[in-house]
Amino acid sequence: MKKARILFFVLGLIGILLITGTAFAADSPTFAVYALNSEPLTNWDPAIEFSNGIHVHNNMYEQLLRYDSIEEKIIPMLAESYTVSEDGLTWTFKLRSGVKFQNGDDFSAEDVKFSIERTMQLAAGASYIWSAVESINVVDPLTVEFKLAYKNPLDLVAATGYAAFIYSSKCVNEDNTWIDETSGCGTGPYMLRSSKWGDEVILEKFDGYWGGWQDNSIDIVVFKKVSETATRRQMIETGEAAITVELPYTDVDVLKNNPDVVVSVNPSLQNLIGMFNTQKPPLDNVKLRQALSYAFPFQAVIDTVIGGYGQQSYGMVPAGLWGWSDQLPRYEYDLEKAKALLEEAGVGSDLNLVLTYTAGNESEKSTAELYKSELAKLGVNLEIRGMPWDSQWEMALGDPAQRQDILMMYWWPDLPSPYSFLYSTFHSEDEPLFNLAYYKNPEFDQLIDGGNEMTSSDIEKAKQMFIDAQKMLLDDAASIFMYDRQDIWVTYKTIQGFKFNPAYPTVVFFHELTIQN
Repeated sequence: MKKARILFFVLGLIGILLITGTAFAADSPTFAVYALNSEPLTNWDPAIEFSNGIHVHNNMYEQLLRYDSIEEKIIPMLAESYTVSEDGLTWTFKLRSGVKFQNGDDFSAEDVKFSIERTMQLAAGASYIWSAVESINVVDPLTVEFKLAYKNPLDLVAATGYAAFIYSSKCVNEDNTWIDETSGCGTGPYMLRSSKWGDEVILEKFDGYWGGWQDNSIDIVVFKKVSETATRRQMIETGEAAITVELPYTDVDVLKNNPDVVVSVNPSLQNLIGMFNTQKPPLDNVKLRQALSYAFPFQAVIDTVIGGYGQQSYGMVPAGLWGWSDQLPRYEYDLEKAKALLEEAGVGSDLNLVLTYTAGNESEKSTAELYKSELAKLGVNLEIRGMPWDSQWEMALGDPAQRQDILMMYWWPDLPSPYSFLYSTFHSEDEPLFNLAYYKNPEFDQLIDGGNEMTSSDIEKAKQMFIDAQKMLLDDAASIFMYDRQDIWVTYKTIQGFKFNPAYPTVVFFHELTIQN
């Protein structure tokens, strides 16, 4: 039976490659499928991608450093070491020698300078993480210097899962075809083999990777969109998938008793939020938003939807990250308060609202359904729309008159800092990216920007500023802060070496894994 399961695992993977027209050598390379509930990435450009592409890019490209948020330590990557001046404004990185890009180019300080300056100039995605940088100077081929305008934890910035990638300066061309037509611009352990937009990405091992390779390492990685949760569960139970996430929490206890899979429950910096459209009537009325917040069944969702694998949020910053505080006020489920606030808001009983969530995510779907049933008790009709993430996001960025009333999504950090959670989602934007509450509050902006600048010099003051900013969000009811969750990963039993890192949520560093049959 064991041999049959292993054979099915390999045949299933070969089938995926044959369907996509990908040829492979006859020497039986090792494969691993990562079954995802949504598309593998939304932008090929490592300077711009600020969504699902965290899965793929962190296997193709590398940062100067990596942060182990469990051990709370910095890991050298493309930089072997770094020093900081006494005033905290000059950071000098000594780079690793002998590193090659996948196309054969030598890695040097010029590539670091080029990559980060390009990211800053594009001013897209998570580029804001470099806001403290005034200049980048090449000292010698293996030394690069960053000059800052104010103190900032640049080691954490240089380790972020977005917008900190280094790529070959020789790859870039004006029309950006280098991004998705070539596979050799990164230094990471895997390079692009083929892709089908919105559905899958296939990477293959880079034999010249500076970090070397273990025996029984994985040669080919398939990032596959599998929206149906039942299919993802079947794939992991049979070995057709090596790793999956976002299975219904109701499946977890059953899977724990399956000897063919390994279920790991991990601390997380992810939370579920329901962002109110604060600019579009009728939700431009704060009293209405407050009423809808009191109608959310927090404990019922935690108990029945996520099976107790989480807790009600205190604001936007999740438990486990500094800037979180249990002294913040919370909305509690209270239909009587909700009714009173509806009356104060002057809203009639024929209110119709649209909520969007990411199709394929059962916890989001079930949460929305519970919320809908509670709102119905108030005479509010909630239309629930499950959409592929790219379609959900496109609607949220499109015609303001056609946008959703409530957008439900999970949020995870680019930088393990409260500023990451608050800036990306609620800082004022002329054109929205992830501020999908369309929230605009200059006092809030000033508070979190000040907290960011204060982080390296007075972290206690910065913490209080971030807490005060969250109090503003709660008073304004910009969002329902639903729950902070634990992460549950399911791996097939032959996968060895998996280690979850909350600083890179949903990322599997496949170079660290082996397959043991």
